[in-house]
Amino acid sequence: MKLRTAALAASSALALLALPACATTEVEPATATAAKAEPNGPAMWKVADEDTTIYLFGTVHALPDDVNWLRPDIASALNDSDTLVTEITAGEMEDPSSQMAIAAKAMLPQDQSLRDTLSDEDRAVYEAALVKLGLPPGAFDRFEPWFAGMTLAVLPLMQQGYNPESGVEKVIDTEAGPDRTRAALETLQSQIDIFDTLPADAQVEFLMSSARDPMAIVNMMDQMVAEWMEGDADDLAKIMNMGLSDPALADALLYKRNERWAQWIDERLDKPGAVFIAVGAGHLAGQKSVQDYLSARGIEVSRVR
Repeated sequence: MKLRTAALAASSALALLALPACATTEVEPATATAAKAEPNGPAMWKVADEDTTIYLFGTVHALPDDVNWLRPDIASALNDSDTLVTEITAGEMEDPSSQMAIAAKAMLPQDQSLRDTLSDEDRAVYEAALVKLGLPPGAFDRFEPWFAGMTLAVLPLMQQGYNPESGVEKVIDTEAGPDRTRAALETLQSQIDIFDTLPADAQVEFLMSSARDPMAIVNMMDQMVAEWMEGDADDLAKIMNMGLSDPALADALLYKRNERWAQWIDERLDKPGAVFIAVGAGHLAGQKSVQDYLSARGIEVSRVR
């Protein structure tokens, strides 16, 4: 795989950081949600004091093109906000130099090959997964396991119609217009480091969790989007928890970041104004969510809808 193509694949994968890290657990077929009432739309929360209002909106970073989620109250909250805050800025993600930096960070030393680091059993499973996805067995030989794992997680979704261009951040960034102040909770480099600093065995397990059943992530994502559209944070958290079976990865991917973001919100409350924060929906669901860390700081969080 050429470096440029690999960089673009990785940037798409990084944009799906809210996805469960392991999609090996079976969930009920997506049709099981069909009996639910008409979707209310995604959930939104708010924290406020006498001169500051901060909206918390959970996003899905890639969606099918036909998902209509932008309710009037969400648009109104965004339009009433002085600042749009996302995990990283759209400009940083779209910068070609940033995309190349992802691939460069992920490359193995010249004398190493990804497949050589796998056991015979894992190598066979991994190569079969690549063939199933239409890739040659040596597609990621030059890259570290976390890079291949992210790409194996995102490619089935994109093949099934999930599109980052239809993702919530892209829509919100357009809706906010060019004159709105932008800010970010993280940098692209810090997101890369979440994976690049994982122990080697955790990286391999992350890779193999996608390789064992490349299409499992599609069913899980379908379920997550259904619960997100229902505004059901509790059921969304249950699906997330089924996927996050590695405690170290869950801590790095969700909990430590949620704690840092709660600190950011706490400090931002000291400044007047209105802020719209849009982050992956998994960060606003379940135990150790951003809301939990805010509550631990004595900050009241109210559900807007």
